[in-house]
Amino acid sequence: MKRLTEHFEEYLLIASLMFSVGIVFLQVVMRYVFLNSFFWSEELARYVFLWQIWLGASYAAKEGKHLRIEIVKGFLRGRGRIAFELGSTAVWFGFCVFLAYQGTMLTKMLFTRMQVSPAMRIPMGYAYASVPAGAALMALRLVQRMRRTVEEYRVGEYRNGEAAKT
Repeated sequence: MKRLTEHFEEYLLIASLMFSVGIVFLQVVMRYVFLNSFFWSEELARYVFLWQIWLGASYAAKEGKHLRIEIVKGFLRGRGRIAFELGSTAVWFGFCVFLAYQGTMLTKMLFTRMQVSPAMRIPMGYAYASVPAGAALMALRLVQRMRRTVEEYRVGEYRNGEAAKT
């Protein structure tokens, strides 16, 4: 179970990438070999891509791979560095919680209004649900990151300059 929770995004991203490549490949074959295409495949690939973006953002937060400007952090040592790291991560966490909440409200509204997609005629809420799901996963990964940062500080990695993996 621990392996699944630690690699949740990776498994979903790999599976969804294989699925979307298969759908797009099928669409290309149908269009150029059989001169006929599926009406739903491009829309499905687009919605899968939306989910990949938000799951990928959560995965990047877990791995510490989001773009950052670290000039201020470079001037700080010890407690100043840990406070800056925790503060910036807390602001990011707050934004993710806000995004998850607002995304949930939008998704609920879309389901209530019964808006459907043009080609597949599925509720648009499924596509828009990627935003609150990805933001909530990202918030969870940021909490894990803050906990790891505090543990690294307690061990002494921050006191000596750089953390092993922030």
